[in-house]
Amino acid sequence: MDQRLRDRASIVIAGVGVILSLVVVLFARFDPGVVLTTSGSYVIVDDVAQRSIAAQHGLRPGMVVLELQGVTLVQIPQYVEPEVEPTPDPATGEYPPYMPRIEPPAPVVVDLDPVLVEQLLSVPPTQIIAVEPWLVEEAGVTAVDGSGIFPDGYQVVYLFDDGIDSIRMRLPTLIAGAVLLFVIGWWLASGRGGPALRPMAAPVALATSMPFIVEPLYASWSPPMIALAGLLTTAAMLPLALALVERIDDAHVRRGIAYAVAGVTGTAALVSVIAMWTPPWQGEDLLRWTLIAAIPLLPGLAAAGPVQRTGGTPLAGGRLLETAEYAAVGATPAFALASTGPGNGIPLLLWFVLVLTAGRFTIRPLARLATRATLQRDLVVAATEAERARVAADIHDDALQELTLLVHRLDAAGDTEGADIARTVSDRLRAICGDLRLPILDDLGVGPALDWLVLRIERLAGGEVRLERSDGTRPPANVELAFFRVAQEALANAVKHGKPPILVRYATTPGGATLSIDDAGPGIEPEAGEGADRAGHFGLLNMQQRAEAIGAILDVRRWPSGGTHVALDWRAH
Repeated sequence: MDQRLRDRASIVIAGVGVILSLVVVLFARFDPGVVLTTSGSYVIVDDVAQRSIAAQHGLRPGMVVLELQGVTLVQIPQYVEPEVEPTPDPATGEYPPYMPRIEPPAPVVVDLDPVLVEQLLSVPPTQIIAVEPWLVEEAGVTAVDGSGIFPDGYQVVYLFDDGIDSIRMRLPTLIAGAVLLFVIGWWLASGRGGPALRPMAAPVALATSMPFIVEPLYASWSPPMIALAGLLTTAAMLPLALALVERIDDAHVRRGIAYAVAGVTGTAALVSVIAMWTPPWQGEDLLRWTLIAAIPLLPGLAAAGPVQRTGGTPLAGGRLLETAEYAAVGATPAFALASTGPGNGIPLLLWFVLVLTAGRFTIRPLARLATRATLQRDLVVAATEAERARVAADIHDDALQELTLLVHRLDAAGDTEGADIARTVSDRLRAICGDLRLPILDDLGVGPALDWLVLRIERLAGGEVRLERSDGTRPPANVELAFFRVAQEALANAVKHGKPPILVRYATTPGGATLSIDDAGPGIEPEAGEGADRAGHFGLLNMQQRAEAIGAILDVRRWPSGGTHVALDWRAH
């Protein structure tokens, strides 16, 4: 999915979430999910929706309603304090035993106007006090014998909600989510968050703000709305997850993380949907939020990758900053999910403070140092290439011209042996010039340059050296130069330390380029790449530096069956 499509999908998902939540806030009515009816002289609970607020408060079918909407339906026995305080005995000074009165002695159904009762039952109840039916009868018995009002183990269920706290009070949360959506999107799109995050402005803003935007849907206590909120939050994480997956360098890791994202996304959606038909269970919310948070977190951590690249070359300054940014944006939705609820934005706020502080005082200074070192290394490489070109020009314009004249003179003088020796030296110098200046690389690209290189190497290898290439497009000049130099060094090592057959593969696409060199020798030592500079493996170190200079991945390893594998993977960002 390209950036334009991700941005459009993010805008659509954000719009759907804002509109639905706004409709719920403005027009939804509080529904506790309980149905009341009359049974004899009592008002009882007839039905309770399994995921309603009434079910959450413990209301069950068959319970007797004692109070409804503030109107008492059944008077239950209550302790009544004596009207006159007891006085001590004049003779002994002792107070008489405390004997509270219980009134009424047994439950009494209040005689209400039937029209009033019908009105109370016609509207969704918001204030209910109810008990189990057997407790009503037992309360009368225990009150009469003086053992108490209710027997042991009694339960009274209270439900108080005026419909405002549950839905209307989520309007500030919805507004906060909309503000986050705009501010984060603007901040990243303007480039203030770094160039690497600029293309991900809309997905990051959506994933961070959606947990706040859908809060009114959860507050409605409607199972379909709760399921829809979970699905919207899950969908809001996908554009960011896909953007981060594309930033993973290693193709195998990228494929594995894509499968993992698909798995957790499907599981999170399934948990949200089945919530409409199953009763709540312990740990359900934690599981759902963990799955949703993992959707962008997994590719974020994978895109960040290790601070050490293959072979031990440290990350360049820009890359170091990118890895920190990818990890941060991947983890941000998890803190947003932990910050939902009335007035609970503290985890996300602390996370923002931590990220800004770390970026200001830790990551960016380290990135500047790494950038400076990278710049110095690039200047050395550029100076080396310039010196190569100068030496090649001097050889071509001076020594080769003199040798050409010498060959003509020797031929004219009849000195065939001397002329042949001069031609051999001239050919060797032309080959050296070709290595130094690489006109074929500049004019035709890496593919033809590799054809020329493979032909030269095959004469030295004493066996088959084969090239397979598919290069319909040309990468930038600095990338082509790095690829050719890596191939040059790898083939030299294959001839020196390996043995034929040697297979070279080179392919380019609009999105990148890949190169691999495999030989049939004994193979490189497993830890050779990590200590290349200390062990004096300057060829390997040179390949690592060439790869790092263009932001490519260099993989040098020994196959289990023997042979060295050198691979270079560059992706256009």
